[in-house]
Amino acid sequence: MDRILYTAMSGARQSMERQSVVSHNLANVTTAGFRAQLHELRAVPVQGDGALDTRVSVAATVPGSDFGSGPVNATGRDLDIAVRGDGWIAVQAADGGEAYTRRGDLQINENGVITTGGNPVIGDNGPIVAPLGASLSMGADGTVGAIGAGENPDALVQIGRIKLVDASEVDLLRGGDGLFRAPAGADGEANPLPRDEEAQVITGALEGSNVSAVESMVAMIDNGRRYEMQMKVIESADENAQRADNLLSMS
Repeated sequence: MDRILYTAMSGARQSMERQSVVSHNLANVTTAGFRAQLHELRAVPVQGDGALDTRVSVAATVPGSDFGSGPVNATGRDLDIAVRGDGWIAVQAADGGEAYTRRGDLQINENGVITTGGNPVIGDNGPIVAPLGASLSMGADGTVGAIGAGENPDALVQIGRIKLVDASEVDLLRGGDGLFRAPAGADGEANPLPRDEEAQVITGALEGSNVSAVESMVAMIDNGRRYEMQMKVIESADENAQRADNLLSMS
């Protein structure tokens, strides 16, 4: 009887873990460039003295991310870009290392640094810094042009070029900060990916999340029902144990 409780408890706990992944995806259904986390349940042998081949437990795993493209929507905003194909935008992570994102809603912080999601966008010589008060424009190859306040359009100057990389041949790894990084090399360090000279962006547009709200809602309902089923097994095991105790007390 105890083994039934532990097996059902394992299933219920892993259903909750899977639900958290689905909830995270659903919460980011409107986040620009978001890549959905994949999730699956797998059977694992029951450990312990009472282990039998016919008894298995369950474990929830996150094997990776869905790298499928999201829908591209025109915004008309000068600092909005959508990366074509397998390209990624290089940014500086909080630890100072290079990371990658598809989020293209660029902003300018109080220091004039161009950022996305709060992370500085990397150019040829580190983060790209724009003159304060300047009007910016984006080229298809990631070139950033600026016109100073009060100046004519002829005064357009190039202040940097966004580093775009091709990750089609690399299995990017998602970090806890939501950014992706190249896998570690033989030395244990993640080496930055080279610039892709052929990568291009669509200006005045944003790539949306590749999360399907309908599929996520269905998955949440499915997980909820699975959790309820596991709890019913626990309740049934508890009721059977109480009946057994009553029978033993009568004998």
